[in-house]
Amino acid sequence: MSFTSIPTIGQSLTQEHLDFLAVLSKRCRNSIVAMTANAQSGHPGGSCSVIDYLSLLYAFIVSQTGEDVVVSNGHVSPAVYSVLAEMGYIPRDEVIQGFRKMGSIYEGHITRHVPGITYGTGPLGVGVSVSSAFAMAEKMQKTDRHVFGLVGDGECDEGQVYEMMHFANKYKLNNHTLFVDYNAVQLTASLKEVMPIDLPKVFESAHWNIIECDGHNYQTLWEALGKSHTSDRPTVIIAHTIMGKGVSFMEPDGEAHKSTWHGIPPKPEQATAVLAGELKLSDDEESLLTAFRTQVKWHPQKPVFTEPLSLMKDIKAGTPRILEAGTKADCRSAYGNALRDLAELNPNVIALTADLAGSVKTDILKKEFPERHIDVGIAEQHMVSCSGGLSLKGFIPFCSTFGAFLTSRPKDQARVNDINQTNVKMVATHCGLSVGQDGPTHQAIDDMGSFLGFFNTFVLEPADANHTDHIIRYIASHYGNFYVRMGRHKFPVILKEDGTPFYDASYQFEYGVADHLRSGEQVTVVASGSMVTIATEVVEQLKNKASVDLFVVSSLKQIDTDSLLPSLQKTGKLITIEDHNPYSGLASQINSMIAQEGLSLVINNLAVREYQLSGESDELYNAAGIGDEDLKKAILSVI
Repeated sequence: MSFTSIPTIGQSLTQEHLDFLAVLSKRCRNSIVAMTANAQSGHPGGSCSVIDYLSLLYAFIVSQTGEDVVVSNGHVSPAVYSVLAEMGYIPRDEVIQGFRKMGSIYEGHITRHVPGITYGTGPLGVGVSVSSAFAMAEKMQKTDRHVFGLVGDGECDEGQVYEMMHFANKYKLNNHTLFVDYNAVQLTASLKEVMPIDLPKVFESAHWNIIECDGHNYQTLWEALGKSHTSDRPTVIIAHTIMGKGVSFMEPDGEAHKSTWHGIPPKPEQATAVLAGELKLSDDEESLLTAFRTQVKWHPQKPVFTEPLSLMKDIKAGTPRILEAGTKADCRSAYGNALRDLAELNPNVIALTADLAGSVKTDILKKEFPERHIDVGIAEQHMVSCSGGLSLKGFIPFCSTFGAFLTSRPKDQARVNDINQTNVKMVATHCGLSVGQDGPTHQAIDDMGSFLGFFNTFVLEPADANHTDHIIRYIASHYGNFYVRMGRHKFPVILKEDGTPFYDASYQFEYGVADHLRSGEQVTVVASGSMVTIATEVVEQLKNKASVDLFVVSSLKQIDTDSLLPSLQKTGKLITIEDHNPYSGLASQINSMIAQEGLSLVINNLAVREYQLSGESDELYNAAGIGDEDLKKAILSVI
């Protein structure tokens, strides 16, 4: 046996190539059995059904070009780790011994900590959006690189896959090839029993180039890859495979479409038998793999994770736009204008929206930079995952829709971005009762709670249009995932006691720092968002009756104890006011801080405590008990 050359896309494989791939796949199956048996955990069945394709793809394409592969069904990690090991990217013995073990980077689902993996996946459907985002990034950067996605057949039940299909068609991502591991088995039973779907017809409806083939035949797989490179449309390779293929005690169940080996590891005695028998490599086969590795041209770099909140020095924040005293403005327009400025200064700033460009004001950017405005349609899950993928390719994506949608439908997608430590700027408009007449389905009063539990996502709420401008420029120039919430209605800009804008050109936003608007001795009032305007007006009206220490908290995950604690110790009384529920927003965060500090205070949390109906924002604030009269009564009752 010998190995002398890497084949070229479009040419037929020689017998030498076929013999080599059989050995490579055999070695990978050996690793799959060994690591799942050692861990007594994992997903060997699907790993074995997809390994022939992955062996071909990595050996003859990725090893030469380093083109991206995104494996959406992340539970087939044994297959991915095994082929990375054979490329020489990671140590094989370390993978086998460390798979699914405490302290090891070789987690149960693929992770970006492993060299050669560009995005970690697990929840199904997410990875296909990321692979399409990578393909779009290559198009926007005008390269000729291809991107390869991999998805399970049962995974195609997920609505996010449908969202991605239409997106890839709209943006003509002919550099995107998606492989479907069609082993006809899902987690609990056969595809036919769980959810029969006609995948060719589904992809046909989205106008993809469709290729069906035998997923264990290297020649037909190679021909399919060749055709995908000459297509004018995105390509799906629907490969008919067998769960547990190539392992004697697994393959019969796979042929019968039984889910036996989806997530069950082999028993030690089963593994020992096949590792010493059918999956054992001869010395010649070992030599063949060694010879191949000398022809591997591309090697992945060590994974790098940028520190969240760190300054990205190459991003130009520009000069803030400051509205004058007496101006009434909405935060969303300030967002749109700041975003347009950032796009002018930074060619990698882009905007994504879900059919709401005019409402969320990304249309301001679109008018001048239409090529950097991406409308995904009504597909919030795809939008957030796509943004995550684009951010890992050097773009600064701002993705926007209404708060009620951005924090509910794609929460799972935002969580996977959080785990991958991406750099996505999620900006939501129409939050709280500010949205008014649209009613309770659109009045996001629980949105902050969706992201407060994430470790690499930072929740912000600006107090007025000027504050919004500062915050948007800050998040553009600082690394990490951000969620910025803002309302819909217009209200006055906040002023200093001298009547000039508080958030002026000299103001510097700093994450985690509370802004001290007014000084007082009797009661501490902490406000957020549009409630700051109400609080400022009330404090001015009561200045001859009550001495109020007034603060703005915009960073909900990092409470400024250095500023707030001295005030609370001085006054012994706290009133919070927010256009949000009190259980997972400003009140809960402040109250938690107070409890941890062991303070004994008089506390009154003004917040939205039940769903409201349609109405003007001020009417709804009054109905919910967070209007100006409610704050006045709360202040006067404690002094």
